[in-house]
Amino acid sequence: MVQVAIDAGPLHGARTGIGNAVAWTIEALRRTSRTDDDLELLPYVTSMRAKLGTGERRLPIPAALAHRTWARSNVPRMDRFLGRPDVVHGTNYVVPPTSAPRLVSVYDCWFLDHPDDAHPDVARAGAVLRRSIADGAQVVTSSDATTERVRELLDAPSVHTVHLGPPPHDADERRSAPALGDPDAPFILALGTVERRKNLPTLIAAFARLAEEHPAVQLRIAGRDGDDSAALAKAIEGLTPATRKRVVRHPTVTEPVKRWLLDRAVTLAYPSLDEGFGFPILEAQQAGTPVVASSAGSIPEVAGAGALLSLPLDDAALAANLFWAISSDAKREELITRGHANAERFSWDRTAERLTDLYRRLATENET
Repeated sequence: MVQVAIDAGPLHGARTGIGNAVAWTIEALRRTSRTDDDLELLPYVTSMRAKLGTGERRLPIPAALAHRTWARSNVPRMDRFLGRPDVVHGTNYVVPPTSAPRLVSVYDCWFLDHPDDAHPDVARAGAVLRRSIADGAQVVTSSDATTERVRELLDAPSVHTVHLGPPPHDADERRSAPALGDPDAPFILALGTVERRKNLPTLIAAFARLAEEHPAVQLRIAGRDGDDSAALAKAIEGLTPATRKRVVRHPTVTEPVKRWLLDRAVTLAYPSLDEGFGFPILEAQQAGTPVVASSAGSIPEVAGAGALLSLPLDDAALAANLFWAISSDAKREELITRGHANAERFSWDRTAERLTDLYRRLATENET
């Protein structure tokens, strides 16, 4: 049996995309380990304030102090606090110093490419990441595109791609969602935190072009405010009054609300400037919603043949693809069919199997 200390910190606090990825990964690892009985997870948390869950261990050092310390040195080692595992997996860009083989998850490289936009906490995590790789930690990413960027930006010799699975959902979520306006009014959906990486001002420019051809269609932007909220507000303010009224914000998105929006959208617009994976793409494809997206980062890899793609900053091409997805019944049916088939390529069980194989390999290499 391989014992793996795994960072459960992203499960605490407000749930983010990374938090979901870690939660679903741990669930899949536990599910498969019950079947194979060859993996034991030792979850740990680097936080003095988090309320620990069942079986979780606390590293006795505040996260901010830990990151400042680990960015400079590979001490103090955390072996005894982690349970002396065979492998340590840092699931959120940071892995603590330890004598065991270390694996660290990197989801995207946006903050490395744009350090001026990085929050100080994120910048510190990046410094720990660089130090860990220099000290021999291996990297796991969720896409080949991110793997290549990690190799380029961090000069990392050992990087592994393990695709994530599609977001799970419960059929009851559809029934419990409140009605959000006229269910028969057609709308384009943008889903995600309003941050620079999501490139929403370009979507607004594309919608301005599309609105002239489709006078009834709305644009619904669902996601909490972020570092691009002011730019989004400015872009919306630049629309004509009639078009501006057709842009609807949903800053609070519960799972039932998200399901309601995905099930009823005429298309998902995802013009991101960079993505490490892109859960909304697979969610839309599972729901039978056509996807129109950019060709940045991992999006072509994850969306497969089930999306119309254009260059991230080309609002004219984005508008044309949106028009095609909305106006052509044949194209819509093609995207829906291809989307369903594409989503089937991804599975949390396969994610868990590949991670377990990677853990075994690291543990075995350490023994030799």
